[in-house]
Amino acid sequence: MAASSPSGKLLWSAMAKPAARLVNAVLDPVLAKRAGLSLALVDAWPEIAGARIADCSCPLKINWPRRAHEDDPFEPGVLVVAADAMAALHIQHQSGEIVSRINAFMGFQAIARVKLVQKTVTPAPPPERRARPLTDAEKGRIDALANDFDDEGLREAVRRLGRSVIAERPRH
Repeated sequence: MAASSPSGKLLWSAMAKPAARLVNAVLDPVLAKRAGLSLALVDAWPEIAGARIADCSCPLKINWPRRAHEDDPFEPGVLVVAADAMAALHIQHQSGEIVSRINAFMGFQAIARVKLVQKTVTPAPPPERRARPLTDAEKGRIDALANDFDDEGLREAVRRLGRSVIAERPRH
């Protein structure tokens, strides 16, 4: 059930964070048990690997070495990453830096190396943006600014740019 403000607007942002915490609380133990992975690492993957590489790759699991006895010393694991061909090449060349970033993120020497699994990874679609309709006053202002240019092609380009910039702004 959604909470409402006195004006009738839904307070989704107030509910989104507790819902995300609840989902993380449920999924983190499952991921930790089945894949040795946490949602925090998956969420931080774009910062760890870089946005361009993260679009074409994703961490799948951490293979932890088996310990024969409880007293055996801890050994770092192997991060298994799915990546398409080009991202795999970049990850291979940057694996030392990526391992260092993951270990800094985890706060201890958790990962020894990265193992690549070549797969097609489809990036998440960009969020859909809906531009608001412009008022007649806004259109007139854009046309007045564009009319200062002599070249018709440049005038039209300035109009398109102005419309897209104004349409992204919230109405006052």
